[in-house]
Amino acid sequence: MLLVAYDISNNKLRTKFAKFLEKFGGRLQYSVFEITNSKRVLDIVLAEIEGEFADRFAQTDSIIIFNMSKQCKMTKFGYAKNSDEDLIII
Repeated sequence: MLLVAYDISNNKLRTKFAKFLEKFGGRLQYSVFEITNSKRVLDIVLAEIEGEFADRFAQTDSIIIFNMSKQCKMTKFGYAKNSDEDLIII
């Protein structure tokens, strides 16, 4: 799993980056995405960020990518807690 947090000043680049991340994962907060997928897909995401976006980020932008393992413990509250539970409609 990857957690991607960003603060990008350029509106057009920020929108493009968010739309790119939405193809692979879900938004946890406005500028934080969770991407859960196979190692191959995670590697593709990282490679595309490096190849497509890295040169376009300004020195004032901040992009942090956390590589999370299954051993990492995450405690969630509120909506984040509910997003992990299965929804049953009767």
